[in-house]
Amino acid sequence: MSVVAEAPPTVPVTSACEHCGLALENTEERYCCRGCQAAARLICEAGLERYYLEREAFAPRPGAVDYTRWDDDTARRCADGSLEARLAIDDLRCSSCVWVTERVLEQTPGVTAATVSYATGRATIRWDPDQTDLADVASRVSSLGYRPRPLAEDATPDRGLLSRAGVATFLAANVMLLSVALYAGWFDGMARQYEALFQWTSLVLATPAALWCAEPFFRGAWRGLRGGVLHMDLPISIAIGVLYGHALVVTPGGGEAYLDSLTMLIALLLFGRVLESRGRRRAAEAAMALASHLPPTARRVSDGVDEGVATEDLIPGDRVRLGAGEEVPADGVVDEGNGWIQSALLTGESAPEAVGAGDSVAAGTWVSDGGLIMRVVRAGEDTMLHRMTEELRAAGDRGLRHDAADGLAPWFTGGTLVAAATTFAAWSLLGDGGEALRATVAVLVVACPCALALSRPLAAAAGLGAAARRGALFRSGDALLDLADVDLAALDKTGTLTAGALTVTDAPDEALRVAAALERYSIHPVARAIVEEAHARDIPLAPATNIREIPGVGVDGDVDECRWSLRASGPGQVSLRSDDRGWTLTLGDRPRDDAIAATRRLVETGVPVALLSGDREEPTAALASDLGVADYAGRMDPTRKAGWVRDNQSEGRTVLFVGDGLNDGPALAAADVGIAMGTGAPSSLLTADGILVSGRLSALHASILVARLAKRAVRMARARSVVYNLTAVAAAALGFVNPLVAAVLMPLSSGMVMWTASGIERRMRRT
Repeated sequence: MSVVAEAPPTVPVTSACEHCGLALENTEERYCCRGCQAAARLICEAGLERYYLEREAFAPRPGAVDYTRWDDDTARRCADGSLEARLAIDDLRCSSCVWVTERVLEQTPGVTAATVSYATGRATIRWDPDQTDLADVASRVSSLGYRPRPLAEDATPDRGLLSRAGVATFLAANVMLLSVALYAGWFDGMARQYEALFQWTSLVLATPAALWCAEPFFRGAWRGLRGGVLHMDLPISIAIGVLYGHALVVTPGGGEAYLDSLTMLIALLLFGRVLESRGRRRAAEAAMALASHLPPTARRVSDGVDEGVATEDLIPGDRVRLGAGEEVPADGVVDEGNGWIQSALLTGESAPEAVGAGDSVAAGTWVSDGGLIMRVVRAGEDTMLHRMTEELRAAGDRGLRHDAADGLAPWFTGGTLVAAATTFAAWSLLGDGGEALRATVAVLVVACPCALALSRPLAAAAGLGAAARRGALFRSGDALLDLADVDLAALDKTGTLTAGALTVTDAPDEALRVAAALERYSIHPVARAIVEEAHARDIPLAPATNIREIPGVGVDGDVDECRWSLRASGPGQVSLRSDDRGWTLTLGDRPRDDAIAATRRLVETGVPVALLSGDREEPTAALASDLGVADYAGRMDPTRKAGWVRDNQSEGRTVLFVGDGLNDGPALAAADVGIAMGTGAPSSLLTADGILVSGRLSALHASILVARLAKRAVRMARARSVVYNLTAVAAAALGFVNPLVAAVLMPLSSGMVMWTASGIERRMRRT
């Protein structure tokens, strides 16, 4: 016997898709389509069900996009054989979207690492090409409802938010016109039927504004409540709901409904959110737009004739002509000519630098005077400017550690609700119901905890850009902000405070002439130093015959018909002897040109300097004396350097360590902030929190100033936010601020944060 099911009710009952929130007529259905069902299954199978409780907005519906055209050729191959790609991900609507996307990617077979940044909307993904490919990874992201795209493609704007803002503005303008007519009727008189017509028309127009345009605020508030969090959209949602509910009650009786305030409030809040989102992205991107400093074309010299070519077509070995005012398109060496190079973009130094044949020039700098022909050494992605850009973008993509202020937003929202309830109760006791409504709504709208959440990310992004322009790259915003607290700097000797290459420090010209003649064909470091010093002094090399190099001992040979012998005679010394003459040549590692100035500036900044070296005590003490550093130690192996750092940390010091060699790795890792020289060993670059890509120690002092300005910007932004909110909420509660003014004031709090962050670069230019 079969059972016939009863017919469904004639009046449809709606529910919503659990993944994207789309309305459904059948209450027994959980998802609107197979795409949302598959996305939900993927999230649950990964053990990430918490996403649905903590998200602040519905996920977008998964789209049917074909990613099979994507191939791994666009990815960068890493040293371990894995591939790495950076993608932009559109439609990330809250921090929970970032969390679930990152976790799903990490659990994808073959993916070895994945990071997603909400601030920049970019993801960095590394995978094993033997297990998966870029097309599969992109499809995995797309199945969640988010759109991955290459960074070169234009971002898809949030059309939904823009559409709501546009419709809200249209509705508000029409309601405002009707309200003007009603206000005019108060003075000149208006027939009751026309007054009722205008009031009901205003209510009809305000309804889609309150129910559809304001939906993002209601959705954010509801998701927060479901996850047990007081979201910042909750006070706004209550304000809109109170105004609209009041209008529904008073319009039939002909009372004042404040619909002009309601619709204009929604329009202003929506446009404030659009502008805030754009400003936040632009603040982060502007700090990282270094690659745009490369010229699109260059003048390549071929057989004595100049030809215009695209910068991207340059290869090592090409010769490029540069005139005054032209930007350098690649890293290279000057072959011909003399001129002045302005390199403020890379080093932060405002004064131009004279260059001539044999001097290095970097992409992104420009010729302020003179004319040059340079030979390209590194082009395209191998240039210093490109590496700086990529490192800076990677730093921007990393999130920041949570601090105490990040958890204040829910408490702030709760305080706002209490203040609003108190305001309503106080005005109601005074017998002014209309003012109670206006003041309560103003309190709910004017409060803005945004600055608490925006201050650190925006200040960190601006600080990263300012430090990069001065030749220092940091792997994260946290590393830069930590630098502000440093109160002790430990600097390695060789390769950090010194050039890291053996040079002749004392030798007569005649001795150098003979020694260079003997050593001209040797590849020994001592030989190279002697020959290079002879070249630097423009000493012509004498002919030498009967050369005999004795490994580990020295060199013998005939110069000027006399037999000479070159031998090591002590630490940093070699003796040059013949039958009747002899000299002693001194060699050593010279301090960098800016070492003395850099250490002095650190001390003046309030950061004492210590010199640590694996070299012998004598040269370490000599360099410390030259630099004016009282705290130094020689014969420090890697373990002792790291131990020295930890000992000072145990005494409450915040330690910065700067090094360049393989032996500096443990100390760089142990320090609160570790910075490596850009010319150092690859292992030190991987371990460090920051890199001095310019090779100039002046960038170290500049980075500390930038870090302090960034941290100060965070404190100022938060302090201003507190002052603004206390003042604005108090004024609104007392009736001095109406809802419209409150809607205008609310975005100003976020605007102050952006202005404070952008001031970091302005202040650095004045130092």
